Amino acid sequence: MAARTRIKQGLLQTLVHQLCHSSSYYSASVVARSGASATRVSSSAAAPASSSASSTLGSSIQSEKTVVEAAQAVEPKAALERSKLLVLGGNGFVGTHACQEALSRHLPVVSMSRSGRPAATVHDDPWINNVTWVRGDIFHPERWKDTIPLEEVSAVISCVGGFGSDEQMLKINGEANIAAINAASKSGVKRFVFISALDYGLPSFVLRGYYKGKKSAEEELLRKFPYGGVILRPGFIHGNRQVGSLKIPLSAIGAPLEMLLKNAKPASRLPLVGNFLMPPVKVTSVARAAVRSAIDNAVPPGVLDVWSIKRLGDH
Repeated sequence: MAARTRIKQGLLQTLVHQLCHSSSYYSASVVARSGASATRVSSSAAAPASSSASSTLGSSIQSEKTVVEAAQAVEPKAALERSKLLVLGGNGFVGTHACQEALSRHLPVVSMSRSGRPAATVHDDPWINNVTWVRGDIFHPERWKDTIPLEEVSAVISCVGGFGSDEQMLKINGEANIAAINAASKSGVKRFVFISALDYGLPSFVLRGYYKGKKSAEEELLRKFPYGGVILRPGFIHGNRQVGSLKIPLSAIGAPLEMLLKNAKPASRLPLVGNFLMPPVKVTSVARAAVRSAIDNAVPPGVLDVWSIKRLGDH
């Protein structure tokens, strides 16, 4: 009887153990499956969010790329470098020396005149090959763009001038220079140097068109270039002047007079006669003062008289 009882108790314990193990396994399975399910649910929920974020980032990058490409497409061309010096009337007496002075400073030089490049029989010096010679009409600057891109010009030196009837002198010394001043101003040129002339105070009927033309050009220059317009007013300019195949040694007269009057500055301030005591100036000094005025911002705008030209051009 006792043995049978022990057998029943053993069977009962085995059954309870089995049931407990099954319950434990079942609970673990349920938890595991629940966790997996939760993970799947979480992953499923996260997947659209991740996909949405990736899609948004991709769209943002694409939009940025499109904006950059569009900006590049409409980006204006870089401004041309302004490095050239334009000499108007560069094959004349003062103009040729201005070109040579600029070349000695390693500046790219463009010269425009009615005849363009000087004839080989007149000027056969090697420096001529280093200048860009342009034939043009100074009275019609709207046509310059085909040969002279003013957007590349940093400064202009005008040596344009001449003699003739009053009407001709007014046109050459005044209207031509005014046209050049306006064209340079419109294109953004920063500095403009005008070779004018000392007014000796002669009677009004003497060279009326010459001085009236020079004065009108000076006034226009000061209006259009208040911060970069320089006017040179030399008196008698001496040197070897080329006229056709002939060289005229103006220094034969000018050099002795310059030596004689170089210390006459106080006397040159006298009324009526003072201007007649202004010393002549070497053409090389005028050219050097003109080029320095064109490229050196330290040279103030305004008028340079004979003494200022000598000080700037002789040192």
